[in-house]
Amino acid sequence: MRIIDAHNHPDWYGHNVDKVLADMERHGIERTWMLSWEAPRDEYDPAYNAVMPDYDGIGPISFARCAAYAEAYPDKFVLGYAPDPRLPDAIDRLKMAIDLYGVRVYGELKLRMTYDNPDALRMFRFCGEKGLPVVVHIDYEFDTGSRYPRPNWWYGGGIEAFERAVRACPGTVFLGHAPGFWAHISGDDLHDKTAYPSGPVLPGGKVEEMLRKYPNLHCDISAGSGVHALGRDREHARRFLLEFQDRVLYGRDYFDNRHQEFLNSLGLPGEVLAKIYAGNALRLVPVD
Repeated sequence: MRIIDAHNHPDWYGHNVDKVLADMERHGIERTWMLSWEAPRDEYDPAYNAVMPDYDGIGPISFARCAAYAEAYPDKFVLGYAPDPRLPDAIDRLKMAIDLYGVRVYGELKLRMTYDNPDALRMFRFCGEKGLPVVVHIDYEFDTGSRYPRPNWWYGGGIEAFERAVRACPGTVFLGHAPGFWAHISGDDLHDKTAYPSGPVLPGGKVEEMLRKYPNLHCDISAGSGVHALGRDREHARRFLLEFQDRVLYGRDYFDNRHQEFLNSLGLPGEVLAKIYAGNALRLVPVD
C-alpha cells in the first residue's frame, strides 16, 4: 500500500535529511510533504530553538530548508511554503516559489492572526487559482502562567474564523490541523479549556459539521492532536473515517509510527485505508 506523509518538516526534532529518509523507509513512506513555518520571532515559542536550528534567521522552519530537501531528493519530497499573508509581497513570494521551485502546497500556516482577514483571504484565493491545498494550524488561547515572551501561543483566531475563510474561498482546498481544530471533533465545548480534551466524543462536533457542509474542507491527522482526537473514542473514530474517507489525509508532523499503528488497529476496509494513506493526498497533489 502506498503511504504519503502529508505533514512534516525539515530538520525537525533532530532529523536531518538522512535521518528523515531512513525514517521514511522504516515506516514504508513513499513521499513526504515538507512544509515551512515562517513566522515573526515573537509569534512562536523560543523553546522551539532547542529542536529546530534557525539556519536562516527566518524561523522556526524556513522555506529555504524545505527547498534544500526537495532539490536534493525530488522523488521523495513534495514542497510546501506558506509566506506570511500580512507581508505586502507575500503572493509574489509564493508565485516565485511555485514557478522556480515547484511548490505544490501552501503550508504550514501558523500565525497569530485570524484566518479570515482580508490579506489571508486574498492569499487563499490565489492558492485556489494555482491548485495549492492550504494547511492551517489552529490553537486557542490558554494561560501558560507566564507573561514573556508571550502569555500564550494562539493561532488562527479559532474555528469560527477558519469556517468563514473556508466558506469565503470555495475554490480553495483547506486542510485543518492542530489542537484548536481537532478539539472540535466533539460537541463537548472543551476546545477553549484544554488543548487535548479526553473522554468519549459527543455529538455536535464542529469538525464533522464543517466537513459535511464544505466540500473544500479536508483534514490531516498529524501530530498528537490528530491521533489523540481519534483515539478518544475508537468507535467514533471508525465511523468518522468511514464517513470522511475521501477527505482525511495521513500525516505525522513528527517521526514515529503511532498514526499507522492506530489506523491499522481499527479494522478499516483496505480501500478506505488506501485513500487515507495516499489516495487523498495524490488527488490533491498528483505525483508520478
